[in-house]
Amino acid sequence: MKASHLHPDKHGASWRTKSQVQALDRTAPILPLRPGIPEKQTHDYVRHGTTTLFAALEVATGKVTDACYPRHRHQDFLAFLKQVAKAYPRVKLHIVVDNYATHKHPAVRAWLEKNPRITLHFTPTSGSWMNMVFLGIITRQATRRGTFTSVKDLIGAIGAFIDGWNERCRPFVWTKPADQLLNHCRPGKRTLFTRH
Repeated sequence: MKASHLHPDKHGASWRTKSQVQALDRTAPILPLRPGIPEKQTHDYVRHGTTTLFAALEVATGKVTDACYPRHRHQDFLAFLKQVAKAYPRVKLHIVVDNYATHKHPAVRAWLEKNPRITLHFTPTSGSWMNMVFLGIITRQATRRGTFTSVKDLIGAIGAFIDGWNERCRPFVWTKPADQLLNHCRPGKRTLFTRH
């Protein structure tokens, strides 16, 4: 969805996976926006498969490390965790992740015990703020309106977007003060206040 490294003095990060990113091929082309008429797309599509996007966002710089895997298993999470650790050698890594079961798998815990410079920090259950940071951006700007005839095309589009992102990345600036957020993070408190 669901991190790169976080060093208290200079780095902050969040880790996110986006499971089941679909390679959708619309049955008709998207009709462009015209004066007085909104953009239109068909409701039906052909699904050509899915991928799972693992993304590590270094908050201090905005740089993203990514990988796509066919599934979201603990083996995939561990492989990506090793990729991020290799990208940031010899520094302490504090990685913020969600409560997905693969992040707590015994094999992941065993690897973390052998690599004490890496610490996982878990967000509260249903805390979806990491989605809003980067995955919301990539969904809106790279995949939602795209047409993909294969998973390979989808992964290529995601990779091209992230490459472009990394060329012009900037640090994320949080605009809401902590005292407004902490009450929503307490156990038993709602984290979303949208009407359905």
